[in-house]
Parts: sequence; structure tokens; C-alpha cells
Amino acid sequence: MCPLCASPVAPGDSFCEACGHPLTAPACQSCGVAAVDAEGYCEHCGVRQATGRDHAEVVLDTGAAAVTDRGKRRARNEDAVALVPLRTPTMPLSAASTQPTPEAAPPAPPFPDQNAPTVPASRSLDQNVATVPAGAVTTPPTPQPPGQDAPVDAVVGTVAVVCDGVGSSPRADEAAAAAVAVASAALADGRPHEEAFALAGLAVGKLAASPDDAPACTYVATVTRPDEITLCWAGDTRAYWLADAGTRREGTLLTEDDAAPTGEITAWLGADYPDVRPRVRTFTPPGPGLLLVCSDGLWRYLDGYRFPIEGTLLDQVRQMLRHALDSGGHDNVTIALIHPGGKHG
Repeated sequence: MCPLCASPVAPGDSFCEACGHPLTAPACQSCGVAAVDAEGYCEHCGVRQATGRDHAEVVLDTGAAAVTDRGKRRARNEDAVALVPLRTPTMPLSAASTQPTPEAAPPAPPFPDQNAPTVPASRSLDQNVATVPAGAVTTPPTPQPPGQDAPVDAVVGTVAVVCDGVGSSPRADEAAAAAVAVASAALADGRPHEEAFALAGLAVGKLAASPDDAPACTYVATVTRPDEITLCWAGDTRAYWLADAGTRREGTLLTEDDAAPTGEITAWLGADYPDVRPRVRTFTPPGPGLLLVCSDGLWRYLDGYRFPIEGTLLDQVRQMLRHALDSGGHDNVTIALIHPGGKHG
């Protein structure tokens, strides 16, 4: 019997002759009916099936940790995050600092560009997040004196990218995944923020079949070094500086939301906004602290929140996630904590 329409079927049939339902479809995690389609939705009860992106964690030995979670109310996780070690080029740092900044790449075209970087249309979070095996980096990054070569392949910082799929757009999870993958790779390769943003825009633009079918996401990227943090963003995904203040941490917002007074975002990555321009800033930490990068699934619950100070960075991002979920968990939640000086906790 067909699990969808209850019509009789013969042994060995691959499809129901009455409704065309594939008889080899997976069973729904909610209702148990073998009716899950290729997009991950149950054709019987409509529930989106859980995936490996519903909850994932990543830790870098160089002093960074992140978590992303579906939350309590969303059918799927449309956030994406990447943490990537930033490695020193073999040229002297003094020479590197005097090189002219490359021109930014052009913005994303309104329709797919055959020459744009190829990004898989869908991939799991684990494929988007760069991880460092335990013990791969045993010392925190150490600034080199001017004019001296840094050790070959030395880790001198951390790249973090967080994207939040725009819920009103189709396949928003694919947009966030594509942007994170492309931008983090470009920044880890030493490209400037503007170019990484443009490349991410091209990748997201390739997902659109037309202006009416344009996946979209917000964007924030950071490059953290011991004495400097550079940031680039579009939309309402945020970054904060959490300054150490004895027995507590004081949060300072480093980004400014691209949003109307009514809350609608006014900047995003997507083929329906090909001329979007990001905002870029440089921040010099005034003292000890941590960089927090997060989606609105966390920052909407930060009023009056006392940031954790105990435990490892992973312990602390888990505590922040628990706070967001306990506060309602109305949206996907993504949190990244980075220590500018390397190992911490």
C-alpha cells in the first residue's frame, strides 16, 4: 500500500501508479510515514527533517570556538559559521604591511555568472566549518618584530564568518552556507574584506534562477589578530567586543545594523541586491577581552545579560546558547568567540 495515498502497490514497485510517490522515500522523523521528499519535507505531515546543520560546534586550538543551532521555533537552521586559522605569508611582515590594497572585486551580478566561483548548492555545516585537530597548534600567535620573517605557516590570527539566511527568501540556508564557505576561504588566503564579500556575493548570486527566486543572507566577517580586529558586514548579524572587567565582561557593539526603524534589513547578499556594498571598520582592543560574533538569534536576548567568564571558550558559547534557548529560542542561533591573543580557557 502506498504510504501517501493508500493505493495498492505490487511488490517490487518503485513508484505508486496512482499518485507517483516514490516507494523508497525515507520515513518521516515526526509522523513515521515513508514520505520524505528530495527537499527534506514530509509530504504527509509537512515537517522538515532534521539535518546535521541543526546543531554543530567547532573549536580552534588557537583560541576560538563557535556553535550554531536551529533554535526552538524554526524548522531548519539557516545560519552558517566558519572559523579558520589565519596563517602568516612567507614574506617579511614589514613588506606585507606596505603592499597596496588590491582593488575590490565587482559586486554580484543579478543573474548567475558562468565565470563565478563554483559552490555546491547545498552542503552540511561540517563542510563549511574549518576545524583544527587537537594539538595541531601548540602555541598562541606571536607578533614578529618589524622586518623579520614570521615562521613559515605560523598561525597569527583567526578568520570568522557568520551568515544568517533571510527567512523570506527561498533556500536561505544554501545562501548562508555558500557565503560562509567562499568568504572564509578568501580571507584565510589573505584577500581583503571587500574582495571576500564580493566573492561571497557571486556565490550566493549563482544560486538564483531569477530575481524572483533569489536566496539571500546577511553577512559579518572578522579577521582577528593579537593587536587588531577588522570587520566587514551587511545586514543585522553583529559583532561585539567583550572587555574583561574583573568579575564580569562589558559588551560593546562593533557593528551597526543595516535595518529600517521597523526592523526590516536594508542590506544583504543576494542576486536581488547586486550593488550592495558592505561596511568595513578596524578595531584596536583597548585591553583584554573577547570578540563575539553572533546572529540575531542571540543578540535579541542580550539586554541585561551577564556574559559568562568561567570555563573554556566552548563552555562559554554553550552557556550563551542555553540563554538564547531558555529565552524563547525563536530564531536560529549562531555564536562565535575569539580570543585575539590566542589560547584562552
